[in-house]
Amino acid sequence: VDKDALDTQVKDRKIQEAAEKARNEELANEMKKNDKIMCMLERQQKNYIRNINKAISEFQKNFQKPETRREFDLSDPEALKKDRPARLSDDDPQCTVSGLQKFMGEDLNYNQRMKFQKEQLREWSFQQQRDWKNALADQKFADDLYDKNRIELDQKIMEQQRREEENRRAVCAATKDFNRAQAAELAERRKLEKDQKMKDDMDEISSLLQGDLLSENPEQAVSSFGRHRVIPDRWKGMNRDQLMAIHYSQQQQVLEKLRLKEEEHRRDAEWDRQSIQAARAQLVLERHQQRQSRERRRALDNVNAELSHEQKAKNIYLREEAYSNFPTGQYYAQFNTTSR
Repeated sequence: VDKDALDTQVKDRKIQEAAEKARNEELANEMKKNDKIMCMLERQQKNYIRNINKAISEFQKNFQKPETRREFDLSDPEALKKDRPARLSDDDPQCTVSGLQKFMGEDLNYNQRMKFQKEQLREWSFQQQRDWKNALADQKFADDLYDKNRIELDQKIMEQQRREEENRRAVCAATKDFNRAQAAELAERRKLEKDQKMKDDMDEISSLLQGDLLSENPEQAVSSFGRHRVIPDRWKGMNRDQLMAIHYSQQQQVLEKLRLKEEEHRRDAEWDRQSIQAARAQLVLERHQQRQSRERRRALDNVNAELSHEQKAKNIYLREEAYSNFPTGQYYAQFNTTSR
């Protein structure tokens, strides 16, 4: 562990925390000062709005009286005395659509209209009854005609089914005779095939018993492509010399693998040594960069402090000198000089 580097990091951390604490205290003081300024501006704004509302109320009281307004008829206390009757007849011209004085079914000749409608409904009912009776008669005639046609059609279908049944019986008899002949022919052909198969099996058994496969002749496994190749389905295994050659080759492969593992171990150790050296160089470089970053941060803090002082001085100048003029009463007197 690099103790000097850790001590340097702890010292830098404490310096950074002290600087951050001082900056937070400075920001807190600045926020308190800004809050006081905002409270003063808010009180001034409230007084300004109160004076404006008071001036508007005085102006409306003196120059915008209710009698001069266009909608005064909606709140006129003498409106009932000036009002006229709702309507005098169904064709009264004052009963307009927007007046909502006449609705559907509220006419003055309501009794006569209802009597006429009842007579009309009675006539419609009689007409519907007559139409219903005529429709029932037409439906009965149509049903009788449909039943007659259906009976004739059923008789024709039964006759056609009887003829089809006779034809089906004849076809079934012919098919049965044909199937019987086919079955006899198939039985004869199967018997001949069974005899031929039994003869072939006996020939194959005798060939196998006299062949090289069951007699285990080693020359039968030699391939036609060379003596070093064999036929798998005839090969009976390797001899002792071939097995010893395979064991020797396996031992050589094990020794070669051990040598490769030793070389890989040495190569990994060299890589680890180089990685440690690179990490140390990277740590030195990071410390140098951190020192440079702290110096740049200090310079930036100084520049920000100078800019903050300049901004505060500019705000004080604007608040106390540039924006110190307030509008007079003559400015407000030029509005709302006419009535509707």
